[in-house]
Amino acid sequence: NKPVGMVVHPAPGHSGGTLVNALLHHCGSSLSGVGGELRPGIVHRIDRDTSGLLIAAKNDFAHQALSTQLQDHSLRRTYEAVVLGNLRADSGTVDAPIGRCPSDRKKMAVVPGGRPAVTHWEVLERFPGCTHIRCRLETGRTHQIRVHMAHIGHPLLGDTVYGARRAVPGLTGQCLHAVALTFRHPRTGEELTVSCPLDEEFAALLRKLRGGA
Repeated sequence: NKPVGMVVHPAPGHSGGTLVNALLHHCGSSLSGVGGELRPGIVHRIDRDTSGLLIAAKNDFAHQALSTQLQDHSLRRTYEAVVLGNLRADSGTVDAPIGRCPSDRKKMAVVPGGRPAVTHWEVLERFPGCTHIRCRLETGRTHQIRVHMAHIGHPLLGDTVYGARRAVPGLTGQCLHAVALTFRHPRTGEELTVSCPLDEEFAALLRKLRGGA
């Protein structure tokens, strides 16, 4: 259950304090080597300012089995988010290819010839000026939910990179939380679902939107 603000693996400007550093401290040498020296055990990533669940593999067998599930879309990832504006429908699907933004190589965008990307969403709650939604990913492109929701005119609250008007006091970055994962156990084949509560920043924002403290 990754906290907001933590980078998943070492990268330029983030050599320490990453999830990988924490995993190495906790697990020692008991992590898969499939991801290489900088990404031991890392099966998939979530953004620095996205909180919630991801899977780390403790051996190569588990890593390869989980990676296969990612590729065949049987590993299901569920997120919750708050987006700007009022979505007209109660549910929908964004099926739009994602690649590097032609005008800013640090960003992703919906572009012709990009990699296939599919996001299913449904409305959980409606508020004046914004909507609480659940998203399920079929694919796992970089910044996929952020890019797709901005593409349909509803960027994530607090996501100033992809179109939100401003940062939100009390919220670090975009309002996005990986709330559940469903996958097959690599050895037994049993289907497992794990979930976690919303990050406290996200939960506090919902309380405020609902009229609470």
